[in-house]
Amino acid sequence: MTEFVDVVIMGAGISGISAAWHLQGQCPGKSYAILERRENLGGTWDLFKYPGIRSDSDMYTLGFHFKPWATDQSIADGPSIWNYLNEAATENGIDKHIRYGHRVVAANWSDQDNHWELTIDRGGEEIQLNAGFLWACSGYYNYDKGFSPEFTGADDFGGTVVHPQHWPEDLDYQGKNVVVIGSGATAITLIPALINNGAGHVTMLQRTPTYIGALPDKDPFAARAYRLLPEKPAYTAVRWKAIMQAMTQYQIARAFPNTFRKLLRKMAERRLPEGYDYDRHFAPDYKPWDQRVCLAPNGDIFKAIRKGKADVVTDAVERFTADGILLKSGERLDADIIITATGLNVQFFGGAEVLRNGERLNLADTVAYKGMMLSGIPNSAFTFGYTNASWTLKADLTSEFVSRLINYMDTEGYDTVVPRHPGGDVERLPFVDLTSGYIKRALDKLPKSGSKTPWRLKQNYLVDLRVIRNSKINDDTLQFSKHRAPVSV
Repeated sequence: MTEFVDVVIMGAGISGISAAWHLQGQCPGKSYAILERRENLGGTWDLFKYPGIRSDSDMYTLGFHFKPWATDQSIADGPSIWNYLNEAATENGIDKHIRYGHRVVAANWSDQDNHWELTIDRGGEEIQLNAGFLWACSGYYNYDKGFSPEFTGADDFGGTVVHPQHWPEDLDYQGKNVVVIGSGATAITLIPALINNGAGHVTMLQRTPTYIGALPDKDPFAARAYRLLPEKPAYTAVRWKAIMQAMTQYQIARAFPNTFRKLLRKMAERRLPEGYDYDRHFAPDYKPWDQRVCLAPNGDIFKAIRKGKADVVTDAVERFTADGILLKSGERLDADIIITATGLNVQFFGGAEVLRNGERLNLADTVAYKGMMLSGIPNSAFTFGYTNASWTLKADLTSEFVSRLINYMDTEGYDTVVPRHPGGDVERLPFVDLTSGYIKRALDKLPKSGSKTPWRLKQNYLVDLRVIRNSKINDDTLQFSKHRAPVSV
């Protein structure tokens, strides 16, 4: 007989740990299992091993509200984040629910049986598991393969080509010339780390510039708060300060883009060599937060350029050569190692095939309800964090809502919930309001957002506190079905 679990959580990273903590606290009578395809928890923070891997938002909001990040180290390295997540899981007994090496290949909702039928690859063995509710906490990108465009002449290059998502532990870059193709968060992180760990010279090769902000990696407010207050009230104060600071910066950037541009320029020029061509290399032609603004702790990448250890070339690749890269301009870059920090491949539900009654569903035909459920798909949710703030803030709100939803269904005797497809008065919009390459490449595969609440994503934590945390469950959008008696309370 196939095993049945009330709730299956896909993924044991930040989202999965958040989901489990809220679920077991708010719905203690529910059985649950976390299916993790890898052999360790941590998600992103277990996968990426490249030098310098770190948070790209402050740890007071990337951390959970239920486990204080009790230090003034606002920007943390990857191993520290993994240790924090491991502690959160073990301290709360969540680790006992994780089944490692379990990859969900397909998820079929059966209307007849009123549950999910999951097909799982367990180390090459196919097994089945049934679930009353399916919660995808597997992130938004393909863990198996990062995005790497085809470069003409790649086979001619005599050195080593590396994608950061698949960093070889034995890569020797001591004293060598390294070219990093890309200018996103990974490249901005890698370049100072490579230099600090012995690389000879590092060049960032970008087609177009990226906005970069220089912020301190330690928070003096946090240092004072933890010195003067008990841990929990100190963490609350520090966390809310971080929330409001990030939201204020984002709102200024969107409302007054020229003011924000000037602020970024001032941060950079204080650290760059005098007379450096900032406009060519660090002034994009789009508005701030049309694509993500990268974070350089203490302005480390600008300092590396000033010291002559790194430089930036804004040009396009013509082809790889035996000893480096030929650019469209005719310039040549010598390289012993080329790092293709060219981005991610986006995917939903961990790449699992999603079906209803055996018929494959196209997620691009669905619309996201409150950024966490998909129209026409029963008893399921997914966690997708903020793009302009910490991922965890939205993950925790999603976890709260889904747990409340499950309790409401039990109390009222409902077995099934499904968001109705929005009517014709709701315009279909891109799921994420970013023009970043990894998003644009995946638009035809992603669900849609809508032009009206509750289909519209605001990307605003304070708004979501009202729309998600404080909203009623039984709104007109969700359709509930009843097959059993309600739970007496």
